[in-house]
Amino acid sequence: MLIMGIDIGTTTISIILMDTADKLLKARTTVNHQSFLNGEYPEEKIQDPEGIWRITKEKMEDLIRMYGMPDGIGLTGQMHGMLYTDEEGNAVSPLYTWQDGSGNLPLHDKKSSADILKERVGAAAAGYGLTTHYYLQRKGRIPAKARKMTTISDYIAMKLCGHRSPVISADMAASFGCFDLEKKRFLYEALENVGVDTSFLPDVRKGYCVVGKTEEGVPVMAAMGDNQASFMGAAGSVCSESADMKKTAAFAASQEDMALINIGTGSQISFLSETYCPCEGILESRPYMEDRYLLVGSPLCGGRAYAMLEQFYREVSGTEESFYETMYRQAREFVGRYGADAAWKVTTTFSGTRDNPQERGRIEGISGENFHPGALTVGVIRGILEELHQQYVKMCELTGRKAGRLVGSGNGFRQNPLMQELAEEIFGLKAEIPKYQEEAACGAAMCMETLLI
Repeated sequence: MLIMGIDIGTTTISIILMDTADKLLKARTTVNHQSFLNGEYPEEKIQDPEGIWRITKEKMEDLIRMYGMPDGIGLTGQMHGMLYTDEEGNAVSPLYTWQDGSGNLPLHDKKSSADILKERVGAAAAGYGLTTHYYLQRKGRIPAKARKMTTISDYIAMKLCGHRSPVISADMAASFGCFDLEKKRFLYEALENVGVDTSFLPDVRKGYCVVGKTEEGVPVMAAMGDNQASFMGAAGSVCSESADMKKTAAFAASQEDMALINIGTGSQISFLSETYCPCEGILESRPYMEDRYLLVGSPLCGGRAYAMLEQFYREVSGTEESFYETMYRQAREFVGRYGADAAWKVTTTFSGTRDNPQERGRIEGISGENFHPGALTVGVIRGILEELHQQYVKMCELTGRKAGRLVGSGNGFRQNPLMQELAEEIFGLKAEIPKYQEEAACGAAMCMETLLI
């Protein structure tokens, strides 16, 4: 079979065509969608859903002209964010991304929508779909024509199938927050008691499923979360490449034994749990296939801390030329001369944490001997990794086991060999890199294959 996998990311759209007979990619394309909009309010982090759909459709058609019609289409994409659709299934709002900050603004008695929902309903944080929805509802800013809310990748599924109402998987539903992970349903009663209008919530499917077909009759899958898709894609890419890899013990073992770190715009660490583990604070438990769960840590700044540092260096220099190569060279030279332990101690919680949005980063350990830009760069890299490692330690405590393999994905990790070496030092495991860069798109294609078998 020829399966198309589509990943609607925060900054890029990746589309692959996978020949499932040998798990080889016949084609791939990744494009920056550049869809961020200038919001009316400073807290908004919004994107243009119609622009994303237009680019996705164009790139799909290019691949189909070159390689033929796929047998199925698997979808994945950024989680937590949401947009509103009207009764015809068209977007009537921007996409409020996972970076949207409206959920942290005070609504009542100095409490934010995130505070209220977290205290009275369940898991909630700024950027979660229901947190944003509750804030917009209380402020009277839901568009008059809005009827339902959905994720950006499930909106793409709606457009592909010509649907008027969204259907989403438990993966995506849970990312909205206020979701019963064991029963795999929204906490409707508790939400309504707080005053949340639940009529906007989409239909939820407990497992992965085909939601419809394109005009050409190609089955389309309800989107899986990009975290879950990346985990599946990474495990499939680094395990034994058999034709039926999904059915092999090797593939199952590769997931159970793997800790996956992803460093790109953000950062994440994921670890499989065979049972539901209630999580509080910095960790989340997310639905995964076959009634399993992923324990996930998602620092709010993550890989963006490295980009912020590069911007800082450019401001100091007074130039707009990229400083990434200089940063890497200086960091590598510092480690070679002084050792990584001599670097500045940087805590990269520059955007706070999900359980404490007011927390901020710190820089310590500066001396006359290590007063070099390379020491700051190494400190930021280690800070990104150490925040992930702290979350991994908590995962081990919850599950009672440790990972035997460390897999690293995301451009921030792939393109920085020094980061890979420091990760091996911090985690005490050799870092493996998945064969294909488009882990999430590959995971969506692999999942779609299982639905068609």
